[in-house]
Amino acid sequence: MEVEFDTLLSEFEGRQDEIIPILHKIQGTYHYIPPASMLDVARFTHVPESQVYGVATFYSQFQFAPQGKQHIMICRGTACRMSGGTRFLAKLESHLGIKAGETSPDGAYSLEVVECLGLCDQDPSALVNGVPVRINLGADPHLWLTDLTETPLGTLGGEPRWLTGRCGVIAPTDLQDFENHGGFSGFKKALAQSPVEVTEEIVRSGLKWRYTAGALGYPKYIICNADESEPGTFKDRVLMEGDPFSIIEGMLIAAYAIGSPQGYIYIRGEYPRPTARVQRAIGAAYAAGYLGQNIFGSDFSFDLEIRSGAGAYICGEETALFESIEGQRGMPRPKPPFPTTNGLFDKPTMINNVETLCTTAWIMSHGAEAYRAVGTENSPGTKLFCLSGDVASPGVYEAPFGIRLGDLLDLAGGARGEVQAILLGGAAGAFARPDQLDLPMSFEGLKAAGLPLGSGVVMLINTAQDLRAVLHSLALFFAHESCGKCFPCRLGTRYQLEISEKVLAGTATSHDIERLKTIGETMTQASFCGLGQTAFSAMRSALNLWPEIFIGNSESEEISV
Repeated sequence: MEVEFDTLLSEFEGRQDEIIPILHKIQGTYHYIPPASMLDVARFTHVPESQVYGVATFYSQFQFAPQGKQHIMICRGTACRMSGGTRFLAKLESHLGIKAGETSPDGAYSLEVVECLGLCDQDPSALVNGVPVRINLGADPHLWLTDLTETPLGTLGGEPRWLTGRCGVIAPTDLQDFENHGGFSGFKKALAQSPVEVTEEIVRSGLKWRYTAGALGYPKYIICNADESEPGTFKDRVLMEGDPFSIIEGMLIAAYAIGSPQGYIYIRGEYPRPTARVQRAIGAAYAAGYLGQNIFGSDFSFDLEIRSGAGAYICGEETALFESIEGQRGMPRPKPPFPTTNGLFDKPTMINNVETLCTTAWIMSHGAEAYRAVGTENSPGTKLFCLSGDVASPGVYEAPFGIRLGDLLDLAGGARGEVQAILLGGAAGAFARPDQLDLPMSFEGLKAAGLPLGSGVVMLINTAQDLRAVLHSLALFFAHESCGKCFPCRLGTRYQLEISEKVLAGTATSHDIERLKTIGETMTQASFCGLGQTAFSAMRSALNLWPEIFIGNSESEEISV
């Protein structure tokens, strides 16, 4: 394998931070990671083989046995589960004669179950050899794998369409088309101002921008956190697929403002199509002179590259993301020190998500006052809301902060069926009741109601759904995604899952529920990072609102909340 290996890695330099890209390259070539390659990677990157093995086995997407010619990743996330994804999995297992995690004897098919694919607006969904598809549950079993259609960009709506206006209108990787629709005008305005003036403009807008201009240390890094893995969240996917240059523009503006020469876009591994489009956009930006040295004859230079995740929700936590880029297991770091002074490679680092960086580009193009013209005093501008579940038209809806929850649902055609609950903020969120449709969808409005805005998730659950199954899917997600670094989260998420299985089966007792609450509060108070601290949030919310669903039929004791 040595000759092939040398050829395979000719594009790499042998640094430790290249370990994960190298593993992706190996798996992309061989369709799995041969065990012998671990030693080759260790020698090439000058780290112990045990460390390479530890990194490779941490990320769930890396496979260590040959995959089938058609590798099928079935989503069992909350939205897909509600629409029949797990039923399809059972039928597909029966049809192919293999279980999830197995490859058919003839090597034709392999099956994998994942917690979320970020296709919650097109559920039930799957990836077939990296191609996003929507499952046709009504098709003949023999057509399931031949009659799958690649998913489109998705439904977009709302008003004003500041961030999503170009999505579905321009050719996503056509730079000239982007410029013809106002693209890069914000960066050109920024380049004509001083870095201080650019920062002041963003601050005036009220955008919650995390910057590190005054921090000592060089180089400074700009990170776009596109590890969008929260069940129910898919807005970043739509922006990356529909308007990738806008992300690049936002990063250029931020880099100019803080004096950063290098940026990274960290994209979740389950997003092959967004990754490919962003990569093509970066190539076009380099060719046109928007990236590289002395951009447009200025003193400003900026290089940008993509780093792909490999199936670890925890890498959405900023310090775990840094660890992943550096070629480590994606485990959170203690804070302080904070990323603004000691981030990636222990240097000052500015990290924002896709939506924030696209908003940065819009603000520099149109001005802070224009941005504050809509929204609320404390939550100015527009927000991208991800509507999924039992709504008529799931999709990304852009609306001013402060829009009523009911009006937001109306944008998506309203509910399908009678509303039972509305999950806000994602898996780490909380439930709104059917009588809370007047809630203002802003940071301060939801906080006053004890609810999170989070990543903009609005997942509607109608009365035909078993809410206990929804809670079980959330518990399953957190148990799967805990990195295991801290004791409260590692064990707490497992115990929460075990009790939720009893709740789903109708065998939970009042003792089980009291134990669930104790475990949940321990996770909330003692976990190392936000994953464990919020893993009980939706469960706590449901316990407070619908305590009667938790006790089995044989138990009649009341649950204290």
